[in-house]
Amino acid sequence: MGGGFFRYSEDQTEKQAIRKRRHFSIRLNLFFFITFMLFSVLIVRLAILQFVEGKYLKEVENQVSNSDSPIAPIRGTIYDRTGYAIAQSRSMQSLYYRVEGRATNRDEIIELAKTLEGIFAKYGKQPQMKPLTAAEILKLMDVGFDMDKVKTKEPSYFYVPRRIKADLSRDEIAYLSEHRDQLKGIEIFEDSIRLYDSQTISAQLVGYMKRFSAARNPVSGLEYYRSKTDEYLDVEDVGFDGLELMYQEELRGKKGLKRYPVNAVQKIVGPATIVPPEKGHNLYLTIDKNIQLATEQAIMDQLTLIRNRSLAGEYGYAPNARSGYAVAMEVKTGKIVAMASMPDYDTNTWTGGMSTEEYNQIKPFINNGTITTSYPDYPEKEIPKHPSSLLYMGSTIKPLTILVGLSEGVITPNSTYNDTGSFSFGLNNNAKISNSDGHAYGLLNPMTAIQNSSNTFMSAMVGIPLYNKYGGKSKVMDVWAEHLAGFGLGIKTGSNLPNEYEGSNEFFKNAKTSSPQSAMVYASWGQNEKYTTLQLAQYAATLASRGKRMQPQFVEKITTSNGQLVKGYEPVLLNEVNYPKNYWDTVIRGMKSGAEGIEELPFQVARKTGTSTQDVPGGRVDNGVFISFAPVDDPVLAVAVVIPEGRFGRYSASPVAAKIYQAYDQYVGGLSSSGGKAK
Repeated sequence: MGGGFFRYSEDQTEKQAIRKRRHFSIRLNLFFFITFMLFSVLIVRLAILQFVEGKYLKEVENQVSNSDSPIAPIRGTIYDRTGYAIAQSRSMQSLYYRVEGRATNRDEIIELAKTLEGIFAKYGKQPQMKPLTAAEILKLMDVGFDMDKVKTKEPSYFYVPRRIKADLSRDEIAYLSEHRDQLKGIEIFEDSIRLYDSQTISAQLVGYMKRFSAARNPVSGLEYYRSKTDEYLDVEDVGFDGLELMYQEELRGKKGLKRYPVNAVQKIVGPATIVPPEKGHNLYLTIDKNIQLATEQAIMDQLTLIRNRSLAGEYGYAPNARSGYAVAMEVKTGKIVAMASMPDYDTNTWTGGMSTEEYNQIKPFINNGTITTSYPDYPEKEIPKHPSSLLYMGSTIKPLTILVGLSEGVITPNSTYNDTGSFSFGLNNNAKISNSDGHAYGLLNPMTAIQNSSNTFMSAMVGIPLYNKYGGKSKVMDVWAEHLAGFGLGIKTGSNLPNEYEGSNEFFKNAKTSSPQSAMVYASWGQNEKYTTLQLAQYAATLASRGKRMQPQFVEKITTSNGQLVKGYEPVLLNEVNYPKNYWDTVIRGMKSGAEGIEELPFQVARKTGTSTQDVPGGRVDNGVFISFAPVDDPVLAVAVVIPEGRFGRYSASPVAAKIYQAYDQYVGGLSSSGGKAK
């Protein structure tokens, strides 16, 4: 019995093992089969994706993309020498419209303008200025027609976004972003706005800005920007004149980027990633806000006074004087502490663009009349009848005339001449010049000839002898020009300001049309040379330093946005003219002509007034010109003032200079015994 039971147990165990092996084999085969089927399905699916649906899926993939919105850099701040902000930028969001192919669908565009009008009225900042009307919005869109579908002009640059409204409110941004797909053609860009001080501090020197799209325009733009299409944004504001242009790269900073994931219908489908822009560097100018404002006010007050006969008196009355220009330059450093071209204007007018009407209103004041041509505030048809800011030097050249005469050996410090009030020259002495009012000064030497402003001395003792020295040939004109260039006259001052004019040595032209002798006679007392006010200031400073011509400087330092020094500036000597000490003494002692306001100052001022006479289509006019420096013994500041149609420099230009000296002594010091040390 026992043996049979044991065999039975072994059989049962063996059968169970066989069943387990069979079940395992089935499961294993099933696993491999399922795996095979899955791989087969996967391979088939991949084949379908690759060969059947690949093209479609590629199109779908391309429909999900990124929308990049460049962020314009935040421009650096421009400060005066005391740290007062003259120009600064503020970040904001602005609404733009891109024309592209939509310009032909007039109904759609007009409806968009009406819709935007409602959005601005409802969601704009409160309180706000008068909201934009649909007609105004349509004009800003620059699509080539008005609300009545009347064609106005061809749209400029279809692909360039047009700014419709700057500085959007949060509500406007939210609504416009939410309805972006319905408002075809609109885009919101990170933007910045340039804000200039409302006191218009040295407006033309600081300059202004324009859209890059306008700055690179082949006709009205600047060559500087035409090769920078890849570097700048069309919606970016860039410097267009003055220091804003001169220091464009330092002030600009670096652009940023805002990237949105969008679907095929341009709806944002995820959060944006942002690369923030870098703020540009800051400029600290040599201009002193207080001295600059005092200079501007002095010019405007003087213009008002001399146009009033009862206030100005017989000699000071100048009814046609409408403009004035002044530059104050530190003698030892070349730093410009004041540069005024008056009347000026509010450069904030450029922000956001302007209408033709607005442009015509500020057009007479845009140019910096201290370095280039500027015209008075007359109706456009009257302007040609009046002189520009570029005038003959008049008697202000006489100190240099004496220096040239001394250095060329045609006179000595002790030379004498009997001034009878007039002087004849030319073939058979048929040409005649005279002093102002024909005044006869009697016996003169070089020093008293400057002091009395004798035209006849300059002509008889320098002009004619210098002409004769060079054999009566036109070479004398080259010699004369070379002497003047040593003082910055007839060449650029080295300021590097955009659009600076180098002046006009008209004696070259007049030597050909009349004669070298005649040109030399008139040049010797300032009736053949037209220069800018900045050139006159540099000339005065070179006289003050006894021959050292310094580069005019406008920037004290450049810093990063957090105040780290990027670049400092040191005085730059451009050239030096060397004359014996007694030559300089003779000239500077002679610079004591009568000058209203100057003699009352508590320090000595070397000065030379001038009456610049020139012919314009409106007739012959007299202009007031003035150069000076102070104190005489240790010069600190040089000042030049020009008043077109101001008649006598003594009465029109000199009082302005006196107020500039007072302001400098008050705010900087170093002129009077009670003042501090000059900076």
